[in-house]
Amino acid sequence: MAFAGFAVAMGLGRFAFTPILPLMTGQAGLSATAGAHLATANYLGYLAGPVLTLILPRLVSSRILYRCSLVLIVGSLLGMSLTTNELIWLGLRFLAGPASALLFVMIASSAAYHCRAAARHVIGWVYGGIGAGIALSGILILALGTGGSWQQAWWVVALASLALAVPAWGLPLHPAVESSPTTRPGKRPGVRLRHRIVPGFTPLVVSYFLEGVGYIIAGTFLVTAVAASSPGWVGNSTWILVGLAAVPSSALYGALSHRISAPTLLASALALQAVGMALPAMLPGTLPALVAGACFGATFQGITTLAMTLGATSGVPHAVSILTIMFSIGQVAGPLIAAPLLASGYSAALLLGAVIVACAAVTVVLTRMRTATTLLTPHP
Repeated sequence: MAFAGFAVAMGLGRFAFTPILPLMTGQAGLSATAGAHLATANYLGYLAGPVLTLILPRLVSSRILYRCSLVLIVGSLLGMSLTTNELIWLGLRFLAGPASALLFVMIASSAAYHCRAAARHVIGWVYGGIGAGIALSGILILALGTGGSWQQAWWVVALASLALAVPAWGLPLHPAVESSPTTRPGKRPGVRLRHRIVPGFTPLVVSYFLEGVGYIIAGTFLVTAVAASSPGWVGNSTWILVGLAAVPSSALYGALSHRISAPTLLASALALQAVGMALPAMLPGTLPALVAGACFGATFQGITTLAMTLGATSGVPHAVSILTIMFSIGQVAGPLIAAPLLASGYSAALLLGAVIVACAAVTVVLTRMRTATTLLTPHP
């Protein structure tokens, strides 16, 4: 259920836009700048999700909100095929943003709660649903062939999301935490938590913000950039590789974290992602494009997993929410920063994204993170 939910929320609801973008620019007259604005609208909406769950944590247990978000994802995908009005497209992509974000938080919370007694790799494989959804979107667009239209692309993606929403519909959510005047959510009765803020948390936040800015440039324009200099099938094949490489990545990074320190592993993943993003910009052709897809898919989920782990062990209150919000702000900024470069093609934008991610790798080296000591003392 969680696997299918992740595929709907992220793989299709959020990232199906990437392989469909070349069709919209080629057939619907969508300019590169307008495509960047559509991406920004989605990421701006996505930012609302973690903010809402930070303000109202009980939302993660709302079954009505969960199911409404599934319906909104399917409806927004379908709606994209029914109009050529760019303002309506902006509205639909914006609405899909908070729906995706809320579903992600709710499914992640459910998986963490219900798989808490399982091995780490089990949850990692659940997150593989994101990669599966990405790969499915690429396969569907590739199957349409050269004769497929952008409207048909949105239709098939919407139908696929509907099919996956059926098994995801009954997902058991994280139970609500009851609070009382003497017990606030997240705290045990009769104890007081004191946190020691780790200095390395600030570089981690900066690094994760930069990752949000840089990775989303490739996450939005990679297929279009590859399609501009390669046969049509290469762009969608690259996106399929992104998804297939992402499926096992969270489980793989979970296993590697037992042998390699999280900051070192995070810096290495960021460096590999930067190299992968730069490849299709510097070396046009089929092989560099496919390698780029594999590098991107193998790292972006692992980077999130590692950053969240470091944040959770930092001792900083609401560290995970802070990191998620900063990452989301970075995603909003990414397409806007890249937009002025798109007039001359997509290579410059990909190189800019690679440089930004490389800066994130350098920054994370400064995070001499260690698990903070949390002191529990009884109330007097």
